[in-house]
Amino acid sequence: TEDEIAPFERDMKEFWIQFKISYSTEQISQTSALRESCKEAIEALSEKWSKKLKEEDLMIDKIQECNNEILQQRKHIAEKEEQLTEIKLKLSQEEEQQKNLADSIQELKEELMKKIEIKSSKNEAAKEKVERVSKTKTLFKERLALEMRRIHDEQLQFIFRHIDHKDPDKPYMFTLSLNEQGDYEVTSCTPPLDCIAELQLKLRETNNFSAFVANIRKAFTALSYK
Repeated sequence: TEDEIAPFERDMKEFWIQFKISYSTEQISQTSALRESCKEAIEALSEKWSKKLKEEDLMIDKIQECNNEILQQRKHIAEKEEQLTEIKLKLSQEEEQQKNLADSIQELKEELMKKIEIKSSKNEAAKEKVERVSKTKTLFKERLALEMRRIHDEQLQFIFRHIDHKDPDKPYMFTLSLNEQGDYEVTSCTPPLDCIAELQLKLRETNNFSAFVANIRKAFTALSYK
């Protein structure tokens, strides 16, 4: 009958109402849990990528630092290569000058050995020799930056220039004379050379005056780069 069905329908409606309420509550709870889970996942992912980005920034800074260091090294190498080229050019010029000096220095040696004869002689031959020495001195001074002066006590002073690439006009000099035994003797050297005694001994042994002057110039050149 309808009276019997009515309570059943009420019970069914109430059941569905309670079911919907329960389902909605569970859905809301699941949705909140999912939201929290997503939030935590997003925060963890954000932290991970933030850390990764910081590491990449540090790596970029390190790479830039390495690049700057490489640029500095390249610049330093270029400067050294330029200095080396300069030195090679200077040495090449020195060798050429020494080659040109050889004949003239040999002639100067002969004139130095005969200084007493030249001084006392009044004939034309002696005058020609003096004139030739004067021309040689002029040649050395104007073209080869080597000047020779006769100073007190019959000594000859040799003055080199164009030695120091930083100060081409700076003088490097030594004074030479003949002792009582007729041997060459260096009486002064400015700036001092540690090898001067050795070079003087070699000159006395070989009597090669041109090589002696050339070796002194080389020693002065080497000293200028220290």
